[in-house]
Amino acid sequence: MDSLTRQVMLPPPTSASPAARENTDPGGHRADSGVSYSKIDPVGTFVRLLGLIAPAWQAVLGAALLGSATIASNICLMATAAFLIASAALHPPAGKLMLAIVGVRFFGITRAVCRYLERYVNHSITLGILGRLRVAFYRTLEPLIPAGLPGHHSGDLLSRAVADVATLENFYLRVLNPPLVALPVAAGVFLFLAHFGRTLALAWMGSFLAAGIIFPLGLTIVGRGVLRRQGEARAALNTALVDTVQGLADILVFDHGRQQQEYIATLDRQYLHLQGRKAGLNGLANALTSLASNLALWAVLVLAIPLVNRGQIDGVYLAMLALTAAAALEAAQPLPMLFPHLEGSLAAARRIFALSDARPAGDPAGPVPHPRDFSLRVQGLRFRYGPGEPPALDGIDFDVPSGARIAIVGPSGAGKSTLVNLLLRFWDYEEGAILLGGYDLKAYPPEELRRFIGVVAQPTHLFHATIAENLLLARPDATREEMERAAREARLHEFIQGLPRGYDTLIGEEGFKLSGGQRQRLAIARALLQNAPILILDEATTGLDAVTEREVMDSIRHLMEGRTTLVITHRLAGLEDMDKILVLDRGRVVQQGRHAELLRQEGLYRHLWQLQQEALP
Repeated sequence: MDSLTRQVMLPPPTSASPAARENTDPGGHRADSGVSYSKIDPVGTFVRLLGLIAPAWQAVLGAALLGSATIASNICLMATAAFLIASAALHPPAGKLMLAIVGVRFFGITRAVCRYLERYVNHSITLGILGRLRVAFYRTLEPLIPAGLPGHHSGDLLSRAVADVATLENFYLRVLNPPLVALPVAAGVFLFLAHFGRTLALAWMGSFLAAGIIFPLGLTIVGRGVLRRQGEARAALNTALVDTVQGLADILVFDHGRQQQEYIATLDRQYLHLQGRKAGLNGLANALTSLASNLALWAVLVLAIPLVNRGQIDGVYLAMLALTAAAALEAAQPLPMLFPHLEGSLAAARRIFALSDARPAGDPAGPVPHPRDFSLRVQGLRFRYGPGEPPALDGIDFDVPSGARIAIVGPSGAGKSTLVNLLLRFWDYEEGAILLGGYDLKAYPPEELRRFIGVVAQPTHLFHATIAENLLLARPDATREEMERAAREARLHEFIQGLPRGYDTLIGEEGFKLSGGQRQRLAIARALLQNAPILILDEATTGLDAVTEREVMDSIRHLMEGRTTLVITHRLAGLEDMDKILVLDRGRVVQQGRHAELLRQEGLYRHLWQLQQEALP
């Protein structure tokens, strides 16, 4: 039963967090997932985010200088324009105004050019950082599946890969870049105003510090946790939406549609409420910056008038000083939201780094062996999915000679699929050993190991792509003729040829345009195309009708020749040709032998055979 089915069977949670929130750590991960995450403190997270930007430090410095030059050009434009208008009011000779006229044109053009270059460089840096982060996140995520992520919803992973990564653009654009731009501007304007009067510079600096430090701290207190909770609410909403889409059939079967709608509506209202609070903080930040700008203008103006009256400043500079003070506060405009964006960025980074710090099954330290043959030997194998849980496998021992055909049968929950996961190193065992070609399975890197093994599993994942693209997952360099040969052996070629676009037909998400039997046959064709020396069939013919099942099994028997084959099934029909049959029950091998031998014995195999024979029409 998947996560959505569990959610359907239980009352919807009342909070904006995922259903398993009560057993999660501060990063939103299930505490019982079996994965150890390193503790990430805010300082450590901040340093790691700086590490993402460090390779582009020259571009960052250039973007900061361009940002400062843009604001400086705007300040100079306002100051020059004010000086030009004030001077023109005195009707001087035109020649005395030429420098100011040229200055207005120059700073107007410079502002536009610098703004364009600053935006271009900033977005190039940001998109480069996000691109590297997405690739790194995927490379981290891939080896963790499925063993490292048992407690994570697919919607939560999607939110981390998309929304949380996108949130980190705020770290550079709204946390790191604004102070780098504001400091040179503040220093330049302070020195400029101090040239006319120290009190003017100190009054302006008071307004700037209010906009850059006092107001941000106040907004941090008022809106504490808003952006962090918004990220959590967004993740919970994405989780619910993805689970709903993937489990829509279960929802309809259990008549849980209205409850699911109410649950999603509750999450949506909570998310919208937090979005409203964020918008309110943004509006308050803009209002406070405008207030600081106006206070700076009036403070400089009021303090400069006595200086003009005393003749310390020429009156023509009065408007220029006031507008310079107001325009210079543009550098402080992004600063009031600096700390809230920092908090939101750190929360998103913690969610991403929590996964990137998970410990996947590692590659072997020594040289990679080459198997002498493709035999399998399992010795004293024990495995639990988590501490305190009952063993899924408890002391398994068996041998599969190279080229032999072994069937593993038993009731649901006996441990058959667990054994497949261990053979593929999706999970790593701690007790016992599995030998491939005489070498321990852990001596092979997971990627190398999986080249030796072809699998047809009961839950077949198909991508929203063409039939050909889904087949090429098994062997990307396969030709069209090889794909068609594999499809013929899986009894699928004629069906594909009857489609409007043949092998170029899109099959939809999870292959929903195909029937269950067609999906299984496509998975079998994929395994045939891979042509691996070891073949694992995990309920490979589930969903096929009796006639098609017999046809596909005929193809599979041909494929088995010369290959080490494990047939995992709960259906006992067609196992007469197996070299050996292992009967699992509660993680143990309770019987083994050939089909005829097991039927002569009193035991679980004979009992299962009789039940299946009675179920036949």
